[in-house]
Amino acid sequence: MDIRGLLGDDADNLLGHESKGIPRDDLTLPGPDYVTNIWGGSDRSPQVMRNLQAMFDHGRLGGSGYVSILPVDQGIEHSAAASFAPNPLYFDPVNIVELAVEGGCNAVASTVGVLGAVGRKWAHKIPFIVKLNHNELLTYPNKFDQVMFGSVDQAFELGAAGVGATIYFGSDEATRQIQEVSAAFARAHELGLFTVLWCYLRNPEFKKDGVDYHGAADLTGQANHIGVTIEADVIKQKQPDVNGGYNALGFGKTHKKVYSELTTDNPIDLTRYQLANCYMGRVGLINSGGASGDNDLHDSVMTAVVNKRAGGMGLIAGRKAFQRPMKDGIGLLNAIQDVYADKRITIA
Repeated sequence: MDIRGLLGDDADNLLGHESKGIPRDDLTLPGPDYVTNIWGGSDRSPQVMRNLQAMFDHGRLGGSGYVSILPVDQGIEHSAAASFAPNPLYFDPVNIVELAVEGGCNAVASTVGVLGAVGRKWAHKIPFIVKLNHNELLTYPNKFDQVMFGSVDQAFELGAAGVGATIYFGSDEATRQIQEVSAAFARAHELGLFTVLWCYLRNPEFKKDGVDYHGAADLTGQANHIGVTIEADVIKQKQPDVNGGYNALGFGKTHKKVYSELTTDNPIDLTRYQLANCYMGRVGLINSGGASGDNDLHDSVMTAVVNKRAGGMGLIAGRKAFQRPMKDGIGLLNAIQDVYADKRITIA
C-alpha cells in the first residue's frame, strides 16, 4: 500500500515529524511482550492477562502489540436506520462478526444483544468485547446519557474476553457514570475480563466562538487520566483536532507548559499528550475512526499513522467499514492494519 501517496499533502508533516515535548523514550510502547511486561506487575489477574493476550494474538496484527477492533454499537448510539440502511446486511449480527473475522481484526465490540445472538458460534473464534452501556435516541426530545443495557455477568456468560463502556465526561451525568462504570470494571476484573473505556466529552458549553473543544487535547487528555484511574485496560478516544480547551472555556486547572512545551499543533503531538495521560502509554490508547464520509480510506490511514507515530496502540473503526459492501469494508480494515504492520512508519 502506498501510504505516502494516500496521505497526499499531509505526508511530510506526518511521516517526517519528531515529537520533542514528550520524547518517545519516555513512553511505554506497544510490542509483542506488552501484556507480560506491563500487566505482569499489576493487580490484574492471570485470567485478565490471558484474555488481553488473546486479543493481542488474534487477527492480522496478532503478536505485534497493536490492535484493530471493529465496533458496532451504532445501531443504539446513532439508530439502526442511520447506521445500517446504507448496507442492510449488518442488521444481522452474524454479518457484523463475519466482517471482523474476515477483516483480520483482533476483536469485535458490540452490544450484549448482538454478541449474545451469535456467542455459541463465534465467541471461541474471535475475542468479544461487550459494550455495556449506551445512549439511545428514541426518547423525545433526545437526551444524552449512557445507561446500562447489560451486565458484566451477562458478558462473562456469553463468552466475552472483555467489556466496554462509555463515560460522557463534562456532562451532568458524568459522576453517576463514573461510579457505575468503575463498579462494572471492578466486577469484570474479578471475572477475568479486560476493560475498554470510551472516554468521550459531552457538554454544549464545550463549544465557544465557533470552536468545538470536545476534541481538545487538554480536555480529552484529562478524560483519559480519569479513565485509567478507574482501571480501564484500554482507552478509546477521539483523535484531537484542537487544543487549549481549558483556557478558552475558562474553567478547571491546567499549566502553561502543556501548550508551550509539551504540545504543538501537529496532530501527532496532540495525540501523544492524550497518551501521556494514559500513564505514559502503560495503558494503551486506541483512537476512533469516526463517521463515514467521502474520503474514508485517506482519513482512516491518516488517523492510523497519527496514532501509531504518537505511540498509540491501534484503531477502532466501525462505520467506515460496515457502511459499504463487505469486500470494501475488509479492504479498509486491512489498510488500517497495514499501517501498524509497516515497520517504515516509526514512533515520532
